[in-house]
Amino acid sequence: MLLNLRSIARFVALALVASVSCRDANQAPPSRSSAVKGQPKATVAAVPFHVPSEFEVTDSITLASIRRGRALILSTRDSLPKNVGAALSCSNCHFGDGTQANAMPLVGAYSRFPQYRARSGHVDLLEDRINDCFERSMNGKGLEMKGRDMRDLVTYIAFLSRGYPPGAEMEGQGVPRLDPLVGDTVRGQQIFARICVACHGADGNGSAVAPPLWGPRSFNVGAGMGRVRSAAAFIHHLMPRDRPGTLTQQQAFDVATYVTTRPRPDFPGKELDWPYGGAPPDVAYSTLASRKAAGKILPGPK
Repeated sequence: MLLNLRSIARFVALALVASVSCRDANQAPPSRSSAVKGQPKATVAAVPFHVPSEFEVTDSITLASIRRGRALILSTRDSLPKNVGAALSCSNCHFGDGTQANAMPLVGAYSRFPQYRARSGHVDLLEDRINDCFERSMNGKGLEMKGRDMRDLVTYIAFLSRGYPPGAEMEGQGVPRLDPLVGDTVRGQQIFARICVACHGADGNGSAVAPPLWGPRSFNVGAGMGRVRSAAAFIHHLMPRDRPGTLTQQQAFDVATYVTTRPRPDFPGKELDWPYGGAPPDVAYSTLASRKAAGKILPGPK
């Protein structure tokens, strides 16, 4: 009798688990910021921005790896010429070697990986994200996943992420977004000629103090900075370097529209980005998923 009761209880428990599993498989998980109907939307406080000190590192070998990783961020092309095709370094986008808030900091980044990225269509490791930058923003090729260069970069980013809980949002993360505006290339060219040429050159090919913004030595079309909205936010908040924030949002969109429409290297395989759809509207190229959704790809023979 006892055996039968145990069997019945076990059957009921399994049935309940199966019921919940089937329900969850067909429902999206609740958002961390979802609100109960009729009540204010709940918000999760961001973790304060904090850059750790090297004095916190007691192991000399780890400290050496951290310092070499920082050096690779600062002088990427000179240090890794076989992996960098553009005249750029990581610090051109990640100001202060990745330690400046609201300037695409690397602080806290280690704690946000692994993460699902819609552009790749799968869960990326931090190493995947680093190589994504090398292939797109650096117009080069990825590092060996288990090589010393990758280990030192990851070690440096992990050091900058000390104290940040996994998956936590952070104050000063990324670059503050702007409401989208329609840019004008004519106005953008005029602003560029008046303000930007002093550092980036009249032909956008860069100088000793600033990287090229288009042409064969710049980032390729698959880079995040090749998107108008991303470039506009960066320009508005961080450019020009000696007077950041002096351009209006409209001027930033005008300059970004002008810069992103200039010729630059292609990125083979870009059509495979956002394989499940959802490509942002400012992406400079079409994807297979977007063409399929628009009915521009004819079905193959059955």
